[in-house]
Amino acid sequence: MTIDLNASDIMGAALPRVDGPDKLTGRAKYSADNHLPGMLYGYGVYSTIAKGKITSLDTSAARQMPGVVDVFHHNHFTDKLYHVPANMAKGLKVDESRLPFEDDTIYYAGQLVAYVVANSFAKAREAALKVKVTYSEAQSVTSIKQARAAGVSPIEQKPSEKSRGDAEAAYTQSAHKHEAVYTTPFETHNPMEMHATAAQWEDGKLVVYEATQGVTFSRNTLARVFGLVPENVVVRTPFLGSGFGGKLFTWPHCIATAAISREVGKPVHFMVPRAQMFTTTGHRSATEQTFKISADTEGNLTSMTQHTLNSTSEIDIRVETAGRTAPIFYKCPNVDIANSVIQMNTGSPAAMRAPGAAPGIFALESAMDELAVAMNMDPLTLRRKNFTDRNQVEDLPWSDTNILEAYDKGAAKFGWDKRNPEPGSMRDGKDILGWGVAACAWDAMKSSSKARVSFLANGKVRVSCAVQDIGTGTYNVMAQTVSAATGIPVEKVEVKIGDSDLVAGPLSGGSWATASLLPAVKQACENAISELKTYAVMDKSPFAGESEEDLTFKNGQLSSHSGTARSFSDILKAIKAGSAEGEGSTDGAMKEGYSSRVFGAHFVEIRWDPEIADLRVSRVVSAIDVGKIVNHKTAANQVEGAIVMGIGMAMFEHTEYDERTGRPVNNNIAEYLMPVHGDMPDELEVIFLDKPDYNFSEVGAKGLGEIGITGLAAAIANAVYHATGKRVRELPITLEKLM
Repeated sequence: MTIDLNASDIMGAALPRVDGPDKLTGRAKYSADNHLPGMLYGYGVYSTIAKGKITSLDTSAARQMPGVVDVFHHNHFTDKLYHVPANMAKGLKVDESRLPFEDDTIYYAGQLVAYVVANSFAKAREAALKVKVTYSEAQSVTSIKQARAAGVSPIEQKPSEKSRGDAEAAYTQSAHKHEAVYTTPFETHNPMEMHATAAQWEDGKLVVYEATQGVTFSRNTLARVFGLVPENVVVRTPFLGSGFGGKLFTWPHCIATAAISREVGKPVHFMVPRAQMFTTTGHRSATEQTFKISADTEGNLTSMTQHTLNSTSEIDIRVETAGRTAPIFYKCPNVDIANSVIQMNTGSPAAMRAPGAAPGIFALESAMDELAVAMNMDPLTLRRKNFTDRNQVEDLPWSDTNILEAYDKGAAKFGWDKRNPEPGSMRDGKDILGWGVAACAWDAMKSSSKARVSFLANGKVRVSCAVQDIGTGTYNVMAQTVSAATGIPVEKVEVKIGDSDLVAGPLSGGSWATASLLPAVKQACENAISELKTYAVMDKSPFAGESEEDLTFKNGQLSSHSGTARSFSDILKAIKAGSAEGEGSTDGAMKEGYSSRVFGAHFVEIRWDPEIADLRVSRVVSAIDVGKIVNHKTAANQVEGAIVMGIGMAMFEHTEYDERTGRPVNNNIAEYLMPVHGDMPDELEVIFLDKPDYNFSEVGAKGLGEIGITGLAAAIANAVYHATGKRVRELPITLEKLM
């Protein structure tokens, strides 16, 4: 049978979180909550210099302290570890390629240099403070400016495949042109839950409770590191306190904890302190983007050039693909995209919400606004004029796009037609109002996934997959899909996820988990119903002697032409079967002949009081086109959270390094500024177009985790210009840049 999920009202309903009661009551176990029998506790010793060599490491005082089991470091560790080549297709990836304690070289401040193991967390921490490390220190660099001054040469990456035409010639010949440099700082992920690992070995099998956005990836990676077959590694993450991309792939502390557990023969627990979340678990690269844009007398874009330089570590080369959006989003015949990286003494960068696109669209949408101002054209009109219904790089039509409708609905709700374009002209009492707009976009992606659905004799339905819920609502969308497919109430659907022993699931990153997973869940429901029908016509079953083809499944019951109807529970009990099961899978392939993205527009109002230098975001309206909305409550949560994160990107967040020592100086929640309740807009409204994209998938849903942050910083910067007449091209927009 083929199920039409959208025939059910359950798809799209704003249901409360099915995992909410577990979280509110404390039943939900996060990685650091796993305290196994006989468990030991680890605490790290971290480098106090940013570049150099370890010359001595004295652990004698630490070893003599009560409860201390051992102290591990580069001269006292295991050599039974293996490097992992990155291979996304095989689910293999680490975020820092250097193995823990691989040598005596220091690449960045806060690098893990020793690991104390004791019978309590407090004793391990106290002993770690007794470890004495001396260094031979070299001059470090922790900013693009400092690296340039020290003579560090940027490393050019291979030419972008997104370039086309002759951008330089078109720019020179165009009637209207604009060129500027836009910079974005280091940002740190700072999820509520810190990175944590609890590892134990059982008969040669490794079991890890890990704060990860990908239990399958983590399982595969750890298996390679330890030379095991994947079946001998289990990774469990039933709950995750968010990650924003920093928990996608494996970090050294996880590998070290698993290795040390093997060495000491007991379970070991390790949690990364907040200060080291700023050093050893990734960050968003700093970028410097040179952007040139031009248009003809009618406002048609003639060229775009986006050359990005981003920071990376001395360990790993990572490109912040800021130029991923400009070549595809607007109609433009001449585009030049280039990327370079510059190595410095910081930890390895990692994906952070909308990697590449968040800083890249800040530059793109700021430049669009500046071009519109130079042309005396309404910024929204310029964007409309350069709309394209196809991917400009692949020369393929979008599987679906409703960006023009998003512009219309967002502008109408915001009241954009009342905007006076003159900077500083709009006032409300003593406040000067600034109105800004920016488009937003992100890739629409899928990956392969499996799902298993089981009708249980107790009257419940279980759906399972080795996916994880990072706070986005995966528990909900899986339960709703099963409910829509079977007619079983959501409260009778059990969702089992976050365990790599389950059938393979996708990463929770890139906004692709829902789109990858739900078609597999739908197919698993269909196959489970098929197996139930097979059971229903067996001897002693209520439908014995009837044909499977004559049975109809609806609302948890099978019925026949004769009028007989029985629940799946009755059927299973009649033949003494515990369950009827089905498995589904998707390969993540895109439909030929189409390209897919998600689109939207942010409209932002800021208030500026020059007398007291008070700047705040007072109103945001975001119109988003992300296909079918499966749960309006969790979807709105996602976009609203991304908008708040975008406010942080625009006005607050900036990891600051002391250029003398190379250490991050605001490495705590008190001094790493993020938006709090007092910084929230008075009005924040998310408009979903809610139009299924069936060219993308049979469910019609696309990802929405990343899109909300893209373009938001530009919309704020554009609004700030409208209020103050000052164009801020260097994030964050701090008060001293306006006074």
